[in-house]
Amino acid sequence: MRLLRTPGARAFTAGNLLARLPMGMFSVSAVLMIAGSRGSYALAGAVTATGLVATAVVAPLTARLVDRYGQARIAVPATALAALGALTLALCVRLDAPAWTLFVAYAATATAPNTGGMSRARWAHLLRDDPAALHTANSFEQAADELCFMLGPVLAAALCGSLFPEAGTVTGAVLMMTGILIFAAQRTTEPPPAPRTAGPRSPFRTPGMPALLAVFLATGAVFGTMEVVSIAHAGGAVLAFQAAGSCLAGLLYGALRPARNLSGRLAFCLAAMTALMCLPLLAVATTGSLPVLALCLLVAGAATAPTMVTGMTLVQRLTPAGRLNEGMTLAVTALLGGVAAGSATGGWLVEHTGATTGYAAPACAAGLALLVAVAGTGRRGRKGHPEQR
Repeated sequence: MRLLRTPGARAFTAGNLLARLPMGMFSVSAVLMIAGSRGSYALAGAVTATGLVATAVVAPLTARLVDRYGQARIAVPATALAALGALTLALCVRLDAPAWTLFVAYAATATAPNTGGMSRARWAHLLRDDPAALHTANSFEQAADELCFMLGPVLAAALCGSLFPEAGTVTGAVLMMTGILIFAAQRTTEPPPAPRTAGPRSPFRTPGMPALLAVFLATGAVFGTMEVVSIAHAGGAVLAFQAAGSCLAGLLYGALRPARNLSGRLAFCLAAMTALMCLPLLAVATTGSLPVLALCLLVAGAATAPTMVTGMTLVQRLTPAGRLNEGMTLAVTALLGGVAAGSATGGWLVEHTGATTGYAAPACAAGLALLVAVAGTGRRGRKGHPEQR
């Protein structure tokens, strides 16, 4: 791939992928580990939701420090704290500690830096004069995200099932720390820090950003509900099919020309996601077949990467140059906030109403994201917007 011929790109990409793989492992490992030991998917969903809410609060602060002081200087100690939290969670489960300790330990993983955002920031720095190549890089990064979320649940389920219940969490902590050390060592591709003097305003105050973050929040609820409901209904491995569909779609999407009207394309992608998220519901309600469900998840995942790539590209366009890590982390934070709400909702639905009703939640969340995107686009069209100028 031409992108990886960019000097230094292979090394930071390898480290980043290694650090990013646990992001697809931790929540699945925690659900399997906690539900297996405590016998409650509601508790497992609540614990993972608490960790994601903590991440939503802490991650923008970590990203602001990354922008101000540099990736290597902040990412290594922040990752070390997160790895310690993950290992503490595993220890609490192993020792049958009180339930409140699980919430505290998982919340401690919130200091983990947004490795995908840091990688995208490096591409934005390296390819700042080549928009077409940057579009391809963003698509590649989204495909890498999906690859990690495709392999992560499978690896987590295999480790927890074949070794011991805490194996997925422990392995994830080791991989995350090792990957971030490799990534941080690649100093030649690191964007320069942007000290705060009279620097640019917060990305959140940029016109159009609050509505876009609301779209990410609702989109996160799609992923959170789908994850917990699928794990409860068919096990974590089935999620790999959704991620596989998204990974393939991301690679194909990168070959397309960048969109001129990103807001319009985002609305189109969300409309496709809303329609495709109905397929798993239909599979469970009409056939109850696991292979049919896996196929439907594969097809449904095809809308994920184009939606995320388009949304992240919009974030990059709206974010002041000196606060790119913070802007992208705000988007990821909103996404994780939605995942948290979706995880808790999905766990409650499975426990009280069953998997069929649970699979209705992702489609409803996708429809909400579409409505927010269309409403936000309408307001920007009336008031004017940086994308249009």
